[in-house]
Amino acid sequence: MKIKKLKIHTQNFTEQIDFYSKILNIPIAYQTEIEVCFKIGNTDFILEKHYQSYPYHFAITIPANKEKEALTWLKERVSILTFEQKEIQDFKNWNAKAMYFYDKDKNIVEFIARKNLNNDSDQPFQGNSLVEISEIGIPVDSIRNTYKTLSKTVTLNIYDGSFERFCAIGDENGLFICIDKNAKDWFPTNDKAYSAPFEIHFTESNNEYHLSFINGQIHSNELKL
Repeated sequence: MKIKKLKIHTQNFTEQIDFYSKILNIPIAYQTEIEVCFKIGNTDFILEKHYQSYPYHFAITIPANKEKEALTWLKERVSILTFEQKEIQDFKNWNAKAMYFYDKDKNIVEFIARKNLNNDSDQPFQGNSLVEISEIGIPVDSIRNTYKTLSKTVTLNIYDGSFERFCAIGDENGLFICIDKNAKDWFPTNDKAYSAPFEIHFTESNNEYHLSFINGQIHSNELKL
């Protein structure tokens, strides 16, 4: 699964524009009075202005050999969210290493180096080193029902977890991180997980899908063959 576009809400529109463009040095693709689109590698990341929004969790893939360099780069710009006093989290089962930080909406943003992707880079790490958005969090009341609904539109494998508390659906290029919001909070901070609405475009098996997440439910808007 490859995430081509992700749109989320923001209640700190101007601050978020400055954060992503000036602090993280991510290029702006376009900007209007109510939304801005950042080019995060292969993904269009869109922030839409709203009077109220709730925090999200999403992950951005970085080159597989750059987690230490990325951490140094980030620490010059943001505060790292630690777990057990560690700044880099080692996910051995995923063969990946990750680090976390807040943006101006207190979204939990993750940089993740997925070793299995073999996408090493010999260039210095900077804002344009980001590969793509590869995860979006989906807090729901029932992971099982969410998976059934998703499966009516697209066939995706369960990458890790189960229907009880946590289930990563998709593959290393793109994952829906489903959690039971009544039983689990977000790692690494234990922040409360909200069913914040989003829109996503992704490709899978040469098909393009457009889904929206509204009121804790997944909806299929279109399918292009």
